[in-house]
Amino acid sequence: MIDLEAVRALRTVAREGSVSGAASALGFTPSAVSQQIKRLERETGVALLERVGRGVALTDAGTQLVVGSTPILADLEKLRADLQATGSPAGTVGGELRVAAFSTVVRGMLAPLLVDLARAHPDLRLLVRESEPWETIALVASGQRDLGIAHQWGGVALAIPDNLIVTPLFTDVADVIVHRDHRLADRTVVRPVDLADEEWVATFETTICRQWLRRLFDGIRNAPRVVYESMEFDNHLELARTGQVVALVPRLGRPDLGDDLVAIPTVEPASLRDIVAVHRRSQSDSPALRVALEALLAAGRDRGR
Repeated sequence: MIDLEAVRALRTVAREGSVSGAASALGFTPSAVSQQIKRLERETGVALLERVGRGVALTDAGTQLVVGSTPILADLEKLRADLQATGSPAGTVGGELRVAAFSTVVRGMLAPLLVDLARAHPDLRLLVRESEPWETIALVASGQRDLGIAHQWGGVALAIPDNLIVTPLFTDVADVIVHRDHRLADRTVVRPVDLADEEWVATFETTICRQWLRRLFDGIRNAPRVVYESMEFDNHLELARTGQVVALVPRLGRPDLGDDLVAIPTVEPASLRDIVAVHRRSQSDSPALRVALEALLAAGRDRGR
């Protein structure tokens, strides 16, 4: 009998490229993941991983197992969703729903929604993990999370696997944040050319937010000049408060700016990001997923009013 949990661990190792990376993604120790893979190799009688440099890669047998297990795991997940739908008393929703979402939507939208869902469905347990959009897509596609909330900036598209369904929620706006004494503080809108000489605080190079900031300045030489990097938008605001840098900060989850900061939207292009939910097709009939998705859609409609 093949251990399906061990198969999921193998799939994660394949995606992360290392046992330690898989352990971090799964919330296990590297030793625990290694033991799962070794057990799986004993059960199948073949080597499933081979060392490549400092990482590991699937053997041909490992690739065959991962590919062949995909429809099996999807069918089992659909069966679980069907059982939940038919086995629960009418109007009740229970079980566990694992959610992955980026930090500003957790702060600006998800936190109060979780409280409302807990009150309406006390038997439903929601587990939330913060993650960047690319990671969120991978976590949901691989079965490590059931529901993901991600953002897509302008033309910076996300690659969505075929086994995922995307549900648009709402559109968020990001503003340029400047000190009230800044030369642009009285503008109603700003264009990238107006900001070409500014110094910036921004998120890390690997983030979608940073990609959008670079794209904002397409065709403008030597811009943007990023002198501070931080993953926390609260830090961006505090640094902008010094008057030494400017920042591009989304409205979602943004605290009150106070009297010393000014928010100015960009035009040509506008800085917009689409907020979307993603889930696996095999989970579409899950009652827990449905109630959470309906709550997200309602919250998104409220933001659009």
